[in-house]
Amino acid sequence: MTWTWKLEDADGNAIDTPDSDLGSQGDAESWLGERWREFADQGAAAAILLEDGRQVYRMELSPAEE
Repeated sequence: MTWTWKLEDADGNAIDTPDSDLGSQGDAESWLGERWREFADQGAAAAILLEDGRQVYRMELSPAEE
């Protein structure tokens, strides 16, 4: 199985996603956890986790309100 991320802007358009072919869901989630702020700063509004091309879940990339 291959786990990858797809990034989208606020309008739902796909944006360039660095290579993220990872071997497990945990590896994929850790990978995004280390980079999501950088992606958000570059215009990503959502990340979609894919398992062999099938959407597992979608997550908004915005910091929690303080």
